[in-house]
Amino acid sequence: MKFFNKELSWLSFNERVLQEAADSTVPAIERIRFLGIFSSNMDEFFQVRVADVKRRIFFSQATEEREQYEQLMAQLQKKVVLLQKRFDEVLEEVLATLRKNGISLLSIDQLNEEEKQRLKRFFTEKVQRFIVPIWVNGKGNLSNIIREDETYLCVEIINSDDKQYALLEVPSDQMDRFIKLPAKGHSKKHKLLFLDDIMQLNLEVLFKGIIPFKQLRAFSFKTTRDAEYRPSDDIEQSLLERMEEGLKQRVKADPVRLVYDRAMPEEMLAFLSEKLQLTQFDSFVAGGRYRNTRDFAKFPHLGKKSLTHKVLPALFHPKFSHFDNVFDAIQKSDIALYYPYHRFSHFTEFVRQAAYDPKVTRISMCIYRVAPNSRVIRSLMDAVQNGKHVTVMVELQARFDEEANIEWAKELTDSGVRVSFGIHGLKVHSKLVLIHRNEGNLDRRYAVIGTGNFHEGTAQIYTDFSLFTCQPDICNDVESVFHYLEQPYRAHKFRHLMVAPVNMRQRINDLIEFEIDQAKAGKPAELFFKVNNLEDESLIVQLYRASRAGVKIRGIVRGMCSLRPGIENLSENIEIRSIVDRYLEHARVYVFEHAGKKEVFIASADLMTRNLDHRVEVAAPIYDDEVKTDILKIMNLQWQDKAKSRFIDAEQQNKYCFESDRLAPPKGCSLVPSQVAIHRYLKRRKRDYESQQKDL
Repeated sequence: MKFFNKELSWLSFNERVLQEAADSTVPAIERIRFLGIFSSNMDEFFQVRVADVKRRIFFSQATEEREQYEQLMAQLQKKVVLLQKRFDEVLEEVLATLRKNGISLLSIDQLNEEEKQRLKRFFTEKVQRFIVPIWVNGKGNLSNIIREDETYLCVEIINSDDKQYALLEVPSDQMDRFIKLPAKGHSKKHKLLFLDDIMQLNLEVLFKGIIPFKQLRAFSFKTTRDAEYRPSDDIEQSLLERMEEGLKQRVKADPVRLVYDRAMPEEMLAFLSEKLQLTQFDSFVAGGRYRNTRDFAKFPHLGKKSLTHKVLPALFHPKFSHFDNVFDAIQKSDIALYYPYHRFSHFTEFVRQAAYDPKVTRISMCIYRVAPNSRVIRSLMDAVQNGKHVTVMVELQARFDEEANIEWAKELTDSGVRVSFGIHGLKVHSKLVLIHRNEGNLDRRYAVIGTGNFHEGTAQIYTDFSLFTCQPDICNDVESVFHYLEQPYRAHKFRHLMVAPVNMRQRINDLIEFEIDQAKAGKPAELFFKVNNLEDESLIVQLYRASRAGVKIRGIVRGMCSLRPGIENLSENIEIRSIVDRYLEHARVYVFEHAGKKEVFIASADLMTRNLDHRVEVAAPIYDDEVKTDILKIMNLQWQDKAKSRFIDAEQQNKYCFESDRLAPPKGCSLVPSQVAIHRYLKRRKRDYESQQKDL
């Protein structure tokens, strides 16, 4: 088998996240937050990938094809059950570690009478106002009533021979999920309770006087829906209207997963399954008593500092710090920021200064995801007030950010920004800014090309590169990308940038072929890349060809990897690793040996069919020697990671690199995580640059 199934590979990635939660060397609060990340990832996996497999089962025409997808669904469900079991084990381990450090997540039976009375008052004063029970004994499809991925308590109400069911939504969107009990005296111990448990404790308060009962008991559950939607084809509607109508489908889409308390009675489970109209192809996942464990990602910072990672403070880039404005700094030389090691405020300052600089005449930007209170967006609106011509390409189909982007599009339009929506049938995933500045007789252009979104929030936790340049050759191509987005039917040539779907696939193919020719001639030949996902089968076949020709191939792949490394006569010259650590590895980098004249690109595109053929993506060559040196150093530091790196072998077993030597690493090796090593490197580079400036 040449390819590893991408859905199973995605679960293998999430297993690496679970490994971080299980690692006792990781601070305890960080471990419980990794459990939250694992849970959030699993929610999206069902919304997108499992839902897609389910659709393929229903719509397969050929029996053989249908059986293939049914078999895959069975494999996915089996793996999910194993991961859920491991999740529960790790959760118990982490909670025990937190208790040893004075942080207790209590259950109801661990409360004393005084605490119970205090929580009853808290419930009536703070919680009860948000809860309206939903009766579900009648006919109808329950999936049209409940909200996706929200935690519900299914309450069994018994009175003599009569039994009824009601649903209670846990109002975690109205208040914190973790409720802290007041400490006694000067105690440094912290007691927390789930909001769910406070509701369990007060069931009688809710129903007393409303309905007679002899017994009440409740068990938690949640559902996950198919996230796919189809905008209307009504040509009389605007694109915004069609998108808004299409998004309404998601609210009532078919459930694909029911996650429930394994202590739930079989009769109640059968009742919920019937009301939710679940089928044999939907996933039933039994777990502990709590749902929406993704909220663990927001677990409060309590107790000793050692329970969380030591902060790696974001650095000011020295090349920006030594000039009066951002434009003078970029004129001096290209600048590459690497978030979150560098401050994202350099980028927001770039846009802010452009908004009021009298010399700036035009600003163009692509938006895929931005922060809820985006300073970037506000600066673009300010630029219009200052007489600038501002054009923003808003991608309305950025998954799970569609509604936010629709609202931003309306707000930008109302403020006078010229808003466009890209090319029909292609998502615009490029991360681009282009600014025109009138400098005497010269209309100089400044471009920013990134690997990640212009988002203040994710820039603190995702690793991404942003290249700031005013090189005319690069800026010409960036301007051509914006022309392409406006007029895709015209021929557009890109001499320096790789642009999908225009020339990126062909350029990558050509660069790999060059390495193959070099290897066949007995010359050094190597590929080194870093992506989130490697899935495109035709590209993988070409990498197999390169491996057989003798090209050395190294890859750092965070998520899905359909390539199977290390197979004799197929991929024995290919080695793939994956890093999971405090920051989400999100940058995309392609490096080609190119006869000793290394070609280095940063890109918005993963090596997936959707990115290469069905999205507008941009990869930028790095021409500045200092920037190239920094990127190659960062890549090599990651490759040398002995602490957080795993081998991706042909079976994706997720073994740590040098696993057998983790406690006693080989001579010359270090267990310092690459993310820490990179921060030290960039800090040293900053210090060296500042020393040089003092000497001038």
